[in-house]
Amino acid sequence: MMQPLDEQALANRAHRAGPTDITDELVRREAKKSLVWLGVIGLAALVVVLAQPLLVIFGGMVFAAMIDGGARLLGRVLPIGRGWRIGIVLLLTGLFLVWLTIYAGSQLATQAAQLPAIVEAQAVRGLGWLREHGIHVNLDDFRRYARQSIGGVAQVTHLLGGLVGAITTVFIIIVLGIYVVAEPRLYQRGFAWMLPVDSRAYFHGTAALMGKTLRRLLFGRLIGMTIEGVTTWLLLQIGGVPMAALLGVLTGVLVFLPNIGAPISGLLMVMVGFSVGTNTGLYCIIVYIVVQMVDGNIVVPMVAKKTVDLAPAVVLGMQLIMGALFGILGLALADPMVAMIKVVLERQSLLHELHEVEEAGA
Repeated sequence: MMQPLDEQALANRAHRAGPTDITDELVRREAKKSLVWLGVIGLAALVVVLAQPLLVIFGGMVFAAMIDGGARLLGRVLPIGRGWRIGIVLLLTGLFLVWLTIYAGSQLATQAAQLPAIVEAQAVRGLGWLREHGIHVNLDDFRRYARQSIGGVAQVTHLLGGLVGAITTVFIIIVLGIYVVAEPRLYQRGFAWMLPVDSRAYFHGTAALMGKTLRRLLFGRLIGMTIEGVTTWLLLQIGGVPMAALLGVLTGVLVFLPNIGAPISGLLMVMVGFSVGTNTGLYCIIVYIVVQMVDGNIVVPMVAKKTVDLAPAVVLGMQLIMGALFGILGLALADPMVAMIKVVLERQSLLHELHEVEEAGA
């Protein structure tokens, strides 16, 4: 029969090495390194799995920067509290969306329903012209593929699913943006609290610079969207081009996507113009050239002084990658993401330079 252990024996056993204890210092150090690398790999895998939600959160931050920029701009003419200014900006944004839905919604919906048929007809016409000039293209196959693609997009279940998903994503982005813009310092302090004490000042400086950069970038985008959209709509309306309102709205929205948006809107504009006649098509080409010249030579240089200078090739490459991975949302957020990465890299480079100067002085 086993005798019960006394308290001293239990105490001695409690201080003995267990099966998971590592007594060798070298093995312990290498085990810690392995755990760090496993943690980094696990974190990277978690980011990949949660990429879509993280992108939605980043979209909320972008929307918050947009509202905060409008509130700051309003503060230059209205000396009232920040909360009131944010409320005014949100109210004006909501009223604009209501106006767009009520007064322009029916007209834009009718024009949008006609646009796919016009685009298909003009594409078939262009392929026929190529075939006449020695470039052999099977028009019957093209028509069949075009009808299948248009029919697939028009399926009710697919359309409703995509619409519900898009509305839900936009709603979440707006709600997140409102929460962040209401109390930005709360979330900034919370994130900084998870960092080492000696890194918090650097984080706060980087976060402030990132917010300023994002506000400038979005300010430039909104100015370009407004000018190009309104100018295109007015010029097409004067020239009697059909779907002028829809083409103006599409042009304004696509300006948010630099390098990609302008060619897409111009192609749609020209195709709609040639569906009416050669003269109208040529007029649309002239409108597109004039709008892009004004935007490139007047608007962009003026706005660039207040916004972020990004390399077009880098932005285009990020747009291609983000668009392939995350679709429209990734494409829309590629430009702000490049701007944020640029801020982090510039701050890190400046920090290294300061360290080198301090070491040289010592």
